[in-house]
Amino acid sequence: MIKNGVKQRWAEGKPVLNGWLSIANSFSAEIMAAQGYDSLTIDMQHGIVGYDGAVPMLQAMRASGVTPLVRVPWLDPADIMKALDAGAYGVICPMINTRAEAERLVSYVRYPPTGVRSFGPSRALFSAGAGYAAEADDEMICLAMIETAQAYENLEDILATPGLDGVYIGPADLTLGLQGKRYAPGFDRREPEMIEAIKTILHAAHKAGKRAALHNGTADYAAEAVGWGFDFVTVTNDVRLLAGAAEASVRKFRDLVQEVAPANTIDTGGY
Repeated sequence: MIKNGVKQRWAEGKPVLNGWLSIANSFSAEIMAAQGYDSLTIDMQHGIVGYDGAVPMLQAMRASGVTPLVRVPWLDPADIMKALDAGAYGVICPMINTRAEAERLVSYVRYPPTGVRSFGPSRALFSAGAGYAAEADDEMICLAMIETAQAYENLEDILATPGLDGVYIGPADLTLGLQGKRYAPGFDRREPEMIEAIKTILHAAHKAGKRAALHNGTADYAAEAVGWGFDFVTVTNDVRLLAGAAEASVRKFRDLVQEVAPANTIDTGGY
């Protein structure tokens, strides 16, 4: 079986740079896969991507050798198992609030006797290579998103879950969960209390022997997060990269012909 590139980088003591795919298009996924990311995550929660769109995206990414992951819509065994059967090398699951939920997540990712995953890796048998049945449990990554006040309170219990590889911080929801509407939701937090919360999750994960992942809005903040000790950092997504490049091109043209560019009205706080 083809080895999980994310786990290989971790074994080498290197951080993982993850890209984020919210556009349901195999060509844009193929383009992103060719840019040098260590992994790419298809967002089936907030992205405009369903299962029928995710499968060709996984197929398009294969040639690059990038490690494919999926953020599933919710803690649902059907969604998790189908993502893995389609060729994902791991799942990021939103809104994990208790150890019981984390245990369910792990069970859906692992085959018996460790878990309850049903055997039927229709595409993964081909995309991952020989030996899938014997090796998949060791290669699949299982990350629980910490993004609510309840999850923050139950952090140590969640991290004690056997088989859980790590936790993934969603800063937008975590800010809402811990601060309500005091601050606008978004990435790259600078509020002292939010930085403290993010670092608390990071240090608790490492103390428990787990990996810590963070979603970021910019490469600068992601590099800073790696400096704090994060093992896995996501930098923005395909939507915002496309919008940012298009906006910069338009502004450059307007400047060169001495026209005023229209103001960007897009909120940059979400996925």
